[in-house]
Amino acid sequence: MKAKLIILATITAAMISLFLFIDIGGYWDYVLPRRINKIIAIILTGSSIGVSTIIFQTITNNKILTPNIIGLDSLYMLIQTIVVFIFGASTLTMMNSNIHFLISVGLMLVFSALLYTFLFKREGQNIYYLLLVGLIMGTLFSSVSSFMQILIDPNEFLVVRDSMFASFNNVNTQLLFISSVSVVLIGLYFLRFIKYLDVLSLGKEQAINLGVSYDAIVKRLLMIIAVLVSISTALVGPITFLGLLVANITYHFMGTYQHKFLFAGSIFISIISLVGAQMLVERVFSFSTSVSVIINLVGGLYFLYLLLKESK
Repeated sequence: MKAKLIILATITAAMISLFLFIDIGGYWDYVLPRRINKIIAIILTGSSIGVSTIIFQTITNNKILTPNIIGLDSLYMLIQTIVVFIFGASTLTMMNSNIHFLISVGLMLVFSALLYTFLFKREGQNIYYLLLVGLIMGTLFSSVSSFMQILIDPNEFLVVRDSMFASFNNVNTQLLFISSVSVVLIGLYFLRFIKYLDVLSLGKEQAINLGVSYDAIVKRLLMIIAVLVSISTALVGPITFLGLLVANITYHFMGTYQHKFLFAGSIFISIISLVGAQMLVERVFSFSTSVSVIINLVGGLYFLYLLLKESK
């Protein structure tokens, strides 16, 4: 298992080095800092999405679902649309980046907390009911966003459209520090729960029989998922199929149930996927598309493959 992680770490280091130094010419002072900022954003985003997806799939015992099903991506787009609809596009573009980041993450966390608190109190900790309500709320948010986007000025819609697609081309460096601190803190908090995930993957009844405090641990894991998804979405925008793609490739490549290896593998594979997609955007498509378009295209095809495979 360690040999596989060494292989992934080597490929990751090679991809990052290639991205940082290819065609840099004599403009080290100008080019290198900007590429380093992109790599930091890629590491934060890839780590957050990869880890949160594996936690979510372990809790739900379903390798096709991702945290996007609970509607956080749709809520993020609704927040951007409401700001433009009420206050105008200039407010969104001129707003302090840290304040905008904290508002977006804060509202997504409030939504997650209300959803979890309400359902865990009213519905007897039924996680599938939570997924159903999250899916409905996500559809509602998406519908309201589409309705408001039709009503706003076309020029202002272009500002909202930029938020629809994840992009590392213009990473806001002001957000990297607060995002890094947030990911490190939530990572340290998450360390205490890793030991439970191998047991949780056996199912709710088996986990309870083995002495795991299922309800309390699952509730905390769901909040960790909400924080990680909120940070990655607010940092670069929604990337719908990255989690599905990375998590399933990790399962097949690592071939283990031990989550400490799965998490490490998912982080490496996420970084490799995002760096590769960003190099395609810059070298092949000449910035005419975005990372999320490439990832969602590949991830969507992989999703269809998984559905056809599971149906046999």
